[in-house]
Amino acid sequence: MSNLSRRNVLGLLGGGAVIALGGGAWQIARPAHAATAPWDKAGQYAEARMRALSWAILAPNPHNRQPWLLDLAEPDTAVLYVDTEKLLPHTDPFSRQIVIGLGCFLETLRIAAAEDGLEAQVTLFPEGSDVDALDRRPVARIAFLAGAERDPDFALLSLRRTQKEPYDLTRPVSQAQMDGLTSSVRHGTRADGTVNTGEVQALRDLSEAAMRLEIETPHTYKESVDLFRIGRREVVENPDGIDFTGPMFEALHLTGQFTRELALDQSSMAFQSGMDAVLDNMRTAMGHVWLTTPANTRADQIAAGRDWMRLHLAATRAGIAIQPLSQALQEYPEMASLYAEAHDRLAKPGETVQMWARAGFCAEVPASPRWPLEAKIRNG
Repeated sequence: MSNLSRRNVLGLLGGGAVIALGGGAWQIARPAHAATAPWDKAGQYAEARMRALSWAILAPNPHNRQPWLLDLAEPDTAVLYVDTEKLLPHTDPFSRQIVIGLGCFLETLRIAAAEDGLEAQVTLFPEGSDVDALDRRPVARIAFLAGAERDPDFALLSLRRTQKEPYDLTRPVSQAQMDGLTSSVRHGTRADGTVNTGEVQALRDLSEAAMRLEIETPHTYKESVDLFRIGRREVVENPDGIDFTGPMFEALHLTGQFTRELALDQSSMAFQSGMDAVLDNMRTAMGHVWLTTPANTRADQIAAGRDWMRLHLAATRAGIAIQPLSQALQEYPEMASLYAEAHDRLAKPGETVQMWARAGFCAEVPASPRWPLEAKIRNG
């Protein structure tokens, strides 16, 4: 909701803000640095598994839910579980997107382990899986074995960001740059993309329609609003979900102009400004890129996550901004017609579109909040 009126923010001082309130002034809290501390702590552990895992928790994932839990009871091994409290039952009813996020985690883990000369050997779903739901069975067993070669993409892990800002309409993405992204995958997905003006406009329209539908569907929109973290205090206390920090949001929240209740009220300025902002962002796509798989098994979804991580790191290396457009790929009933349109445009018969993103160029953005690694390790 970055287009909410900035006239309320009257001055910026030293990274904080001063706003006028009834003739007085209040200092707004500085950014939530404590919530991004895991980015600085990554790799700063004595034990090799912990070093690799401290990078893996920085992986991209839907709604920043960070749905991973880890059991380290067995030496030289990590068992990955899903935290079933972190699912998205309304927008992701079969947990396909959550599994893709776990695939991102596993690929990041593999890259980080290789920096220590370790191969992260993954056995997926050792006790089986259900394509319709996630449960408490393990997602993967990872054995750390000697003998891996270092991965040059390791240097990019700390730089990767999901850029949700408006993209520069004066800077096109070239076909060669798009080809660099689509050639980066290695785990069996098909990557494709377009910078064709007509195709990009059609996909802008589709992504806008899907976002509008998700926001105007009460149960799917409320799932996101429930995950809003508004202001530094909320983000520090609960560093997952959708964060709204910085002087403007602190000011609007403190003055009662941005709350969850107002965000849900379709007649409010907060709702209308938020809708305008996210739709405006979709209209700045300078290219689109997507991943498809032959089927839609849990293994396909993990592969899509692993290849999304490879593609995202390739974008980071090239200085290209990307943001997933997940709305039209979601499997709840209200989205069915746009889901079908997305597959008609992006997939071959029988394929599943697992990831779709806009691409372009924008200014640097800060790291997303993360729970510390220690909060993600199961005890007993």
